Amino acid sequence: MSAFDATSRTSAPTPPVAERRPHRREHHGRVFVDDYEWLRDKDAPETREYLEAENAYTDAMTADLKPLEDEVYEEIRSRVKETDMSVPVRSGGWWYFSRTEEGRSYAKHCRVPVPQQYVDDPADPAGWAPPEVSPDVELPGEQLLMDGNAEAEGHEYFALGAFSVSQDGTMLAWATDTEGDERYTLRFRSLDPEVTAPDEEVSGIAAGVTWSRDGRYVFYVTVDDAWRPDTVWRHRLGTTRDDDDKVFHEPDESYWIGVGETRSEKYLQIAAGSKITTEVWCLDSSDPAGEFWCVRPREEGVEYDVEHAVIGGEDRFIITHNDGAPNYVVAEAPAGPIEGPLRDLRTLVEHRDDVRVEGVDAFARVLVLGYREGALPRFALMPIDPDSTAGTGEYTRFEPVEFDEELFTSGPGSNPEWNSPVLRFGYGSFVTPGRVYSLDLATGERTLLREQEVLGGYDPSGYVQRRDWATAGDGTRVPISLVMSNDTAARVDSGEQVPTLLYGYGSYESSIDPAFSVARLSLLDRGMAYAVAHVRGGGELGRLWYENGKTLTKRNTFTDFVDCARHLIDSGLTAPDRLVAEGGSAGGLLMGAVANLAPELFAGIQAVVPFVDPLTSILMPELPLTVIEWDEWGDPLHSEEVYDYMASYAPYENIEAKDYPAILAVTSLNDTRVLYVEPAKWVARLRAVAPSANSADRPVLLRCEMSAGHGGVSGRYERWRQTAFEYAWTVRTAGAG
Repeated sequence: MSAFDATSRTSAPTPPVAERRPHRREHHGRVFVDDYEWLRDKDAPETREYLEAENAYTDAMTADLKPLEDEVYEEIRSRVKETDMSVPVRSGGWWYFSRTEEGRSYAKHCRVPVPQQYVDDPADPAGWAPPEVSPDVELPGEQLLMDGNAEAEGHEYFALGAFSVSQDGTMLAWATDTEGDERYTLRFRSLDPEVTAPDEEVSGIAAGVTWSRDGRYVFYVTVDDAWRPDTVWRHRLGTTRDDDDKVFHEPDESYWIGVGETRSEKYLQIAAGSKITTEVWCLDSSDPAGEFWCVRPREEGVEYDVEHAVIGGEDRFIITHNDGAPNYVVAEAPAGPIEGPLRDLRTLVEHRDDVRVEGVDAFARVLVLGYREGALPRFALMPIDPDSTAGTGEYTRFEPVEFDEELFTSGPGSNPEWNSPVLRFGYGSFVTPGRVYSLDLATGERTLLREQEVLGGYDPSGYVQRRDWATAGDGTRVPISLVMSNDTAARVDSGEQVPTLLYGYGSYESSIDPAFSVARLSLLDRGMAYAVAHVRGGGELGRLWYENGKTLTKRNTFTDFVDCARHLIDSGLTAPDRLVAEGGSAGGLLMGAVANLAPELFAGIQAVVPFVDPLTSILMPELPLTVIEWDEWGDPLHSEEVYDYMASYAPYENIEAKDYPAILAVTSLNDTRVLYVEPAKWVARLRAVAPSANSADRPVLLRCEMSAGHGGVSGRYERWRQTAFEYAWTVRTAGAG
């Protein structure tokens, strides 16, 4: 007997009805009966059968959207220069770049040599002007390092987790995932006919690898049973995995680890961090077989990172930390272990309540400060005087790099070379396609290397972006970013309410910054406004903005979003029957909570890989990533207060017998971050509890990708197709033209 009733054979599609199998959960004397926990068994035939039935129902309910989906897909494709190339990046004696070709989903990774005269004189800025790369035109000396299309052949899913060339340029270390579960297999490829690649592979690693300076070793990370990166290994080329050395292991289940190196390549680094605490270990890269040493032992609540600079001929550490400084400061110290509090170090950038310091990139000639001010990401430069005295001399002030638009995103780009006389940086906004600039550090001159080309005659002057503010229930002002076409803005100015998509995230101190999207034009050109609610829990307005939207203040995230929606309605921009909300992952939790709090404000809600059953997941430390998440959400397993607080907002547990808007939930079977079972259970319970979830005009739909992970499908054409489907649903639900 099937565990559910499939679609009926009548003319109107009928949603699958999952069988109820009561499962009792009890903590702190609280009992919750979960009827759909059986869907967690991923390998059970009835689970697969149910998910396939949900997909079939969604296909049936959205069959009439297919023409619009095809139209949006073709619009996206027509705006993209499919045969294209990236701006070459100089590393060592080579320029590295990628090519994409029409009809091919993945990039080709290539390189050409830097002329010898510029290798011999790296200080010459002329040697840092990238070569002109043209579609379908091979450059002299061009070498194909990897064709992603060839590697992806025969796989439904393909993702690169590492692509790193040894310092001498002779060997490539690369890692791939063909399941979507973020477990990668590491392999090696010779890039020099005189050098033989080792016939070996290392499977089951996390993303990323780091070469030793001498090219004899690579360092990689493995994960534990809960998918937590917990161990760093040293692999010597030409040996087997059984010979690899375990160089670092983190037993604390609330910590992740990663391995890398300073830009100067002077130090290899291991960083261990929880959501609130970090610890950095270093090793001189000239001794890759040596022992790592701790820069400063971890102290709960203190986060720091370390960069290496040379000032006055001395090795110095540039340290960004929050010891006594919620929005972080930048300090410097001699390179080596640090004794005593970080707050006692010499400060280069003081704490400010209105500016969040995000870190420093150190180069031979300049320090680059990343910071956030006015809910926008910015950067500033501080030249390093080679004649200054380390630790005692005066540093030049950091000077901001200024831009003209009200809303924008800016920051350093790909700059692998420590001794470069130029700085590559990126810039863009909701209306300005992404740009890549080169900044001459000696003269300050900016050179535009490339602007994202949008085919079909895109004109940024035909669109407008602006900042608005909503007022939360407690009086807090919440920023909203808005973008729309000039025609839509004129309609709003004349008093018309327009269809609107309101996006939100609001977790992990992550910020949703202004960025251009080719696909989004298909919404804007149909008369929709696009809005971003920068709710608490994100990082747009500093550390306290984050702190006031996590753990026992998490409900602020949800109520801020509701207040932003009400503001857009009360201001006349839109109306409840024209407003669609969207969020993914932790933003999917936001969508689930908002659906319960204020369903009357929305025509539809789209939840992508949504974290909608947070209490069940956070109560299960054996699940991937759960213990790490306790610093973000709280620990309901051991705290009655946290349990009750999470239970008060958990979307799955707070479904009520009331009218909900149309809902589209999108998930992936192989997602290891937010398991497919959460949206599957959520949809099943919505249908069982809320009558509107079964209606034809406000259906609750689930689409599960059966061979993908947290990031969804792989391959650019598949991603465009997925976006086109979601946008078609949004356009119809919002009543756009």
